[in-house]
Amino acid sequence: MLIKFICAVVTRALFILISLIGVWRVTRVKENNFYWFLTILYLPLVFEMILTLRRRKGKDYKWFSPSIFLFLLSIIPTIWILELHHQQNKLSNAKCGKLDSPESIKNIFNSMRNTTNGTEAYKFFKDSAKFLSSVCANDWILALHQILLILLIVGKWLMPIGEGVTRDQLSQLLLIFVGTAADILEFTSETLSDVKSGPFDIRDNSPQLVYIILAVWTWSMLQFPFHLSVVNSKDGNECESQADSFLNRHSTDFWAVVETLFIQDGPFLLVRLTVMIHFNIIHQMLVFFTIKNLLVVTLNIYRIWVIFHDYRSI
Repeated sequence: MLIKFICAVVTRALFILISLIGVWRVTRVKENNFYWFLTILYLPLVFEMILTLRRRKGKDYKWFSPSIFLFLLSIIPTIWILELHHQQNKLSNAKCGKLDSPESIKNIFNSMRNTTNGTEAYKFFKDSAKFLSSVCANDWILALHQILLILLIVGKWLMPIGEGVTRDQLSQLLLIFVGTAADILEFTSETLSDVKSGPFDIRDNSPQLVYIILAVWTWSMLQFPFHLSVVNSKDGNECESQADSFLNRHSTDFWAVVETLFIQDGPFLLVRLTVMIHFNIIHQMLVFFTIKNLLVVTLNIYRIWVIFHDYRSI
């Protein structure tokens, strides 16, 4: 019981910490403390934690994870603001530091080794904040995307299992999360980089395209709080023994196909086709991932047709 309580609290504390770092970055790039009001979005997550700990002993729900949904609600606005700000000020941060710079990382570790008292510790944190503020905007945003996706997977793993969810189903869900996170990260990083580094006419019209990409990215993130594609309401033997409807018998397969067609690969395919056809951006990786999305959509349509055909033949 104590371990479950600690895991539930630590997971939500990490959610709030990462969201707080995102808000801090927004206040720095916008140079406006008004954006600290974004922390109001943390209040529902705090209330959810209190209610879950008191009423459900920290356990999550079977079909839906309120903590993950509220975490996304708190951090997605900050990423939108950072992406749009970077889109509007691409030329203003030409001189910036890279996160993969060996010299910068070496300086931080040297500062950590030389920290021996409170005054030096304060100077270390102040210098670290100054260093982080000098990091290139694109690296900052990419790091937030990566940390967000990793924390969603690790957070779901750490949170106590919901009632009616087996460890086998949880492991399947986590594996699906890993693949989904990789696809989403590749979509945002590759597609947004195409927009930002495209021809001049593309960059002039890129704000509208960036809005579309971010909207599709936000829509695709809804796969994480919902667990319909793995968790089934009935035991498999019970489903086979009764003359249930198509949705009752194949609900897991049906929702997996729905997520693929309407939440992830379907929208990704439409955006990439728009980039290629309307904006005339074509390169090897974009063509490859477009074909990949097309294959996934086609195979899922074929899969749902096979399942429906087998169901009708029974």
